[in-house]
Amino acid sequence: MATNENISSSVLNRLIKEVKDYTKQPVSDVTLQVNEENVTDLRAEISGPAETPFHGGVFKIKLVFGPDFPSAPPKGFFITPIFHPNIAKNGEICVNTLKKDWKSDCKLGHILMVVRCLLIEPNPESALNEEAGRLFMEDYESYFQRAQLMTKIHATRESAPTEKNIESIGGEKPSSISTAGKKEEKKKDDKKRSLKRL
Repeated sequence: MATNENISSSVLNRLIKEVKDYTKQPVSDVTLQVNEENVTDLRAEISGPAETPFHGGVFKIKLVFGPDFPSAPPKGFFITPIFHPNIAKNGEICVNTLKKDWKSDCKLGHILMVVRCLLIEPNPESALNEEAGRLFMEDYESYFQRAQLMTKIHATRESAPTEKNIESIGGEKPSSISTAGKKEEKKKDDKKRSLKRL
Protein backbone atom coordinates (compact mmCIF):
# COMPACT_ATOMS: atom_id res chain seq x y z
CA MET A 1 0.00 0.00 0.00
CA ALA A 2 1.52 3.31 -1.11
CA THR A 3 1.10 6.13 1.37
CA ASN A 4 2.03 9.72 1.94
CA GLU A 5 5.67 9.59 3.11
CA ASN A 6 5.09 12.48 5.57
CA ILE A 7 2.54 10.43 7.50
CA SER A 8 3.75 8.56 10.58
CA SER A 9 2.81 4.95 11.29
CA SER A 10 0.77 6.08 14.34
CA VAL A 11 -1.41 8.30 12.07
CA LEU A 12 -1.82 5.44 9.58
CA ASN A 13 -2.78 3.00 12.33
CA ARG A 14 -5.31 5.48 13.71
CA LEU A 15 -6.86 5.94 10.23
CA ILE A 16 -7.02 2.20 9.56
CA LYS A 17 -8.78 1.73 12.91
CA GLU A 18 -11.19 4.61 12.11
CA VAL A 19 -12.10 3.01 8.78
CA LYS A 20 -12.67 -0.40 10.41
CA ASP A 21 -14.85 1.17 13.13
CA TYR A 22 -16.83 3.08 10.50
CA THR A 23 -17.60 -0.07 8.50
CA LYS A 24 -19.15 -1.55 11.66
CA GLN A 25 -21.24 1.56 12.39
CA PRO A 26 -21.72 3.59 9.19
CA VAL A 27 -23.65 6.88 9.03
CA SER A 28 -26.95 6.51 7.18
CA ASP A 29 -26.83 7.75 3.56
CA VAL A 30 -23.01 8.04 3.64
CA THR A 31 -20.86 5.49 1.78
CA LEU A 32 -17.14 5.48 2.53
CA GLN A 33 -14.65 4.79 -0.26
CA VAL A 34 -11.14 3.93 0.86
CA ASN A 35 -8.24 4.71 -1.47
CA GLU A 36 -6.07 1.59 -1.23
CA GLU A 37 -3.13 3.52 -2.65
CA ASN A 38 -3.33 6.23 0.01
CA VAL A 39 -5.42 5.73 3.15
CA THR A 40 -4.91 9.42 4.09
CA ASP A 41 -7.11 10.40 1.12
CA LEU A 42 -10.57 9.20 2.12
CA ARG A 43 -13.61 9.69 -0.10
CA ALA A 44 -17.30 9.34 0.61
CA GLU A 45 -20.63 9.69 -1.16
CA ILE A 46 -23.46 11.48 0.64
CA SER A 47 -27.06 11.12 -0.50
CA GLY A 48 -28.85 14.48 -0.42
CA PRO A 49 -31.24 14.51 2.57
CA ALA A 50 -35.02 14.67 2.03
CA GLU A 51 -36.71 18.07 2.23
CA THR A 52 -33.52 19.86 1.19
CA PRO A 53 -32.60 21.21 -2.26
CA PHE A 54 -29.97 18.44 -2.36
CA HIS A 55 -32.51 15.61 -2.24
CA GLY A 56 -32.09 13.16 -5.13
CA GLY A 57 -28.43 14.01 -5.54
CA VAL A 58 -25.32 12.05 -4.59
CA PHE A 59 -22.39 14.21 -3.53
CA LYS A 60 -18.79 13.03 -3.56
CA ILE A 61 -16.56 14.45 -0.82
CA LYS A 62 -12.96 13.87 0.21
CA LEU A 63 -11.18 14.16 3.53
CA VAL A 64 -7.44 14.79 3.44
CA PHE A 65 -5.51 13.85 6.58
CA GLY A 66 -2.19 15.61 7.13
CA PRO A 67 0.89 14.56 9.15
CA ASP A 68 -0.42 16.50 12.21
CA PHE A 69 -3.60 14.40 12.48
CA PRO A 70 -5.18 13.86 15.01
CA SER A 71 -3.79 17.03 16.63
CA ALA A 72 -5.02 18.95 13.57
CA PRO A 73 -8.29 18.20 11.75
CA PRO A 74 -8.49 16.76 8.23
CA LYS A 75 -9.43 19.12 5.41
CA GLY A 76 -12.81 18.44 3.83
CA PHE A 77 -13.82 19.15 0.22
CA PHE A 78 -16.88 18.55 -1.92
CA ILE A 79 -15.77 17.09 -5.25
CA THR A 80 -19.31 17.39 -6.66
CA PRO A 81 -20.19 21.05 -7.33
CA ILE A 82 -22.81 22.31 -4.85
CA PHE A 83 -24.50 25.64 -4.05
CA HIS A 84 -24.31 25.91 -0.26
CA PRO A 85 -23.40 28.72 2.16
CA ASN A 86 -20.70 26.73 3.94
CA ILE A 87 -19.04 25.18 0.89
CA ALA A 88 -16.69 27.34 -1.17
CA LYS A 89 -16.67 27.31 -4.96
CA ASN A 90 -13.47 25.23 -4.83
CA GLY A 91 -15.36 22.68 -2.67
CA GLU A 92 -13.74 23.55 0.68
CA ILE A 93 -16.03 22.76 3.62
CA CYS A 94 -16.41 25.27 6.47
CA VAL A 95 -17.72 23.57 9.59
CA ASN A 96 -16.64 24.24 13.18
CA THR A 97 -15.93 20.55 13.83
CA LEU A 98 -13.11 20.73 11.25
CA LYS A 99 -11.93 24.14 12.44
CA LYS A 100 -11.97 25.74 15.91
CA ASP A 101 -14.06 22.99 17.60
CA TRP A 102 -11.77 20.15 16.49
CA LYS A 103 -10.92 17.59 19.16
CA SER A 104 -8.23 14.95 18.62
CA ASP A 105 -10.59 12.15 19.72
CA CYS A 106 -13.16 13.08 17.05
CA LYS A 107 -14.10 9.97 15.07
CA LEU A 108 -14.48 9.56 11.32
CA GLY A 109 -18.17 8.69 11.70
CA HIS A 110 -18.78 11.95 13.58
CA ILE A 111 -16.99 13.98 10.88
CA LEU A 112 -19.12 12.44 8.12
CA MET A 113 -22.30 12.89 10.15
CA VAL A 114 -21.49 16.60 10.69
CA VAL A 115 -20.92 17.11 6.94
CA ARG A 116 -24.25 15.41 6.16
CA CYS A 117 -26.00 17.57 8.82
CA LEU A 118 -24.56 20.65 7.12
CA LEU A 119 -26.70 19.81 4.08
CA ILE A 120 -29.79 19.81 6.33
CA GLU A 121 -28.90 22.89 8.41
CA PRO A 122 -26.52 25.35 6.75
CA ASN A 123 -24.95 28.11 8.85
CA PRO A 124 -25.20 31.21 6.63
CA GLU A 125 -23.55 33.41 9.29
CA SER A 126 -20.15 31.83 8.59
CA ALA A 127 -20.55 31.54 4.84
CA LEU A 128 -17.68 30.57 2.53
CA ASN A 129 -19.98 31.08 -0.46
CA GLU A 130 -21.23 34.61 0.23
CA GLU A 131 -23.82 34.57 -2.55
CA ALA A 132 -25.39 31.36 -1.22
CA GLY A 133 -25.30 32.74 2.34
CA ARG A 134 -26.96 36.01 1.31
CA LEU A 135 -29.69 34.27 -0.71
CA PHE A 136 -30.32 31.81 2.12
CA MET A 137 -30.95 34.73 4.51
CA GLU A 138 -32.76 37.15 2.17
CA ASP A 139 -34.59 35.03 -0.40
CA TYR A 140 -34.77 31.41 0.70
CA GLU A 141 -36.95 30.36 -2.25
CA SER A 142 -34.36 31.60 -4.77
CA TYR A 143 -31.61 29.91 -2.77
CA PHE A 144 -33.56 26.63 -2.76
CA GLN A 145 -34.20 26.77 -6.53
CA ARG A 146 -30.56 27.58 -7.31
CA ALA A 147 -29.25 24.81 -5.04
CA GLN A 148 -31.79 22.37 -6.50
CA LEU A 149 -30.74 23.26 -10.05
CA MET A 150 -27.05 22.69 -9.19
CA THR A 151 -28.02 19.33 -7.68
CA LYS A 152 -29.89 18.31 -10.86
CA ILE A 153 -27.01 19.38 -13.11
CA HIS A 154 -24.11 17.92 -11.14
CA ALA A 155 -25.30 15.37 -8.58
CA THR A 156 -28.14 13.30 -10.03
CA ARG A 157 -27.80 10.00 -11.84
CA GLU A 158 -28.84 11.75 -15.09
CA SER A 159 -25.59 13.71 -14.87
CA ALA A 160 -23.65 10.42 -14.69
CA PRO A 161 -21.40 9.51 -17.66
CA THR A 162 -23.18 8.75 -20.91
CA GLU A 163 -22.69 5.52 -22.84
CA LYS A 164 -20.18 7.22 -25.12
CA ASN A 165 -18.14 8.55 -22.16
CA ILE A 166 -18.10 5.14 -20.49
CA GLU A 167 -16.82 3.47 -23.67
CA SER A 168 -14.09 6.09 -24.03
CA ILE A 169 -12.81 5.41 -20.50
CA GLY A 170 -13.03 1.66 -21.06
CA GLY A 171 -15.66 0.97 -18.44
CA GLU A 172 -18.42 -1.61 -18.45
CA LYS A 173 -21.78 -0.31 -19.59
CA PRO A 174 -24.45 -0.39 -16.88
CA SER A 175 -27.60 -2.10 -18.11
CA SER A 176 -29.75 1.05 -17.76
CA ILE A 177 -27.35 3.03 -19.94
CA SER A 178 -27.00 0.30 -22.55
CA THR A 179 -30.82 0.01 -22.76
CA ALA A 180 -31.03 3.75 -23.40
CA GLY A 181 -28.31 3.33 -26.02
CA LYS A 182 -30.27 0.56 -27.78
CA LYS A 183 -33.36 2.80 -27.91
CA GLU A 184 -31.24 5.55 -29.49
CA GLU A 185 -29.83 3.08 -32.05
CA LYS A 186 -33.36 1.90 -32.90
CA LYS A 187 -34.45 5.52 -33.39
CA LYS A 188 -31.46 6.10 -35.72
CA ASP A 189 -32.24 2.93 -37.71
CA ASP A 190 -35.90 3.96 -38.04
CA LYS A 191 -34.81 7.39 -39.21
CA LYS A 192 -32.45 5.86 -41.81
CA ARG A 193 -35.26 3.64 -43.10
CA SER A 194 -37.65 6.56 -43.43
CA LEU A 195 -34.96 8.57 -45.26
CA LYS A 196 -34.39 5.66 -47.67
CA ARG A 197 -38.13 5.63 -48.47
CA LEU A 198 -37.86 9.30 -49.46
